[in-house]
Amino acid sequence: MDLQLPLWFEIGSLVLLTLILVGDLLLILKRPHIPTTRESTLWVVFYVSLALVFALVMWLIAGPEYAGQFVAGWLTEYSLSIDNLFVFVLIMGQFAVPRRYQQEVLMVGIIIALILRGAFILLGAAVIEQFSWVFYIFGAFLVWTAYRQAFPGGDHDEEVQRENFIVRTLRRMIDISDHYDGAKLRTVVDGKKIWTPMIIVFFAIGVTDLLFAIDSIPAIFGITTSPFIVFTANIFALMGLRQLYFLLGDLLDRLRYLHYGIAFILAFIGLKLVFHAMHVNELPFINGGEPIEWAPEISTWMSLGVIVISMVVATVASLLASAREKREAAAVDEP
Repeated sequence: MDLQLPLWFEIGSLVLLTLILVGDLLLILKRPHIPTTRESTLWVVFYVSLALVFALVMWLIAGPEYAGQFVAGWLTEYSLSIDNLFVFVLIMGQFAVPRRYQQEVLMVGIIIALILRGAFILLGAAVIEQFSWVFYIFGAFLVWTAYRQAFPGGDHDEEVQRENFIVRTLRRMIDISDHYDGAKLRTVVDGKKIWTPMIIVFFAIGVTDLLFAIDSIPAIFGITTSPFIVFTANIFALMGLRQLYFLLGDLLDRLRYLHYGIAFILAFIGLKLVFHAMHVNELPFINGGEPIEWAPEISTWMSLGVIVISMVVATVASLLASAREKREAAAVDEP
């Protein structure tokens, strides 16, 4: 069933979130710097708290089902966004982006991601409204994506290689300097105005965001079909991503089992979408075009529980494995 939230709440929320994003961007442009661990922690706590307050307000205005769908969607997008950070780390390292300007790069990437995801959300909502059978496709796609997550086979490296091809093509098309000029996109070399490597970084981030938008939007439509909840869940997931990048830092390398947790979530939501498609089935070659009543219906709260447990188990298992390896390494080094 499609959700209908009060129009004033939807408009007010989008205006407030836009103001927060604009303020965050202006703060970065005015004072580019390397954030401390304390600063990053405070910002992450702020954005997580803001999302939970938003869910509470939604609960009071429209009821627990709305709030539950938002929280489940937000956690799903947040977990997928953490996976996005691994590729961001590779991109920053590959193009040797000065750490002082990485905040600005990440913020531009987040804005690109919001624009791309907004377009995918509108397209997805329109398709779902007209063709309920698309849930079969979304479900199968998520199960396939889950398999890729569980058995990556160097997917992140493949993405970087794909970006290398794009970069080589871009360099042949336009003049790009060999060195950065602060955070500027254009610089002057031998009296000629040309692009800096920052344009390549923004382009690589945009390509990455496009790939992740294709993966993440079907996942959240498995939680809710409300475009407003889908979009706000994406906004809240992406708003704290920049600070999370600096907060986690080297910890990303220690989260070795995180992709298994994400894979399990994607597979679970994929199956949920297939079951939902069976409930609203209209395809004539499946059960004679009639709904399949025996297919299980997975509730929002069950989805929320699976998402939380999957991420906690994957994170704890990763940290325990890392701690065990450190102890073993220390024991070997001891005389």
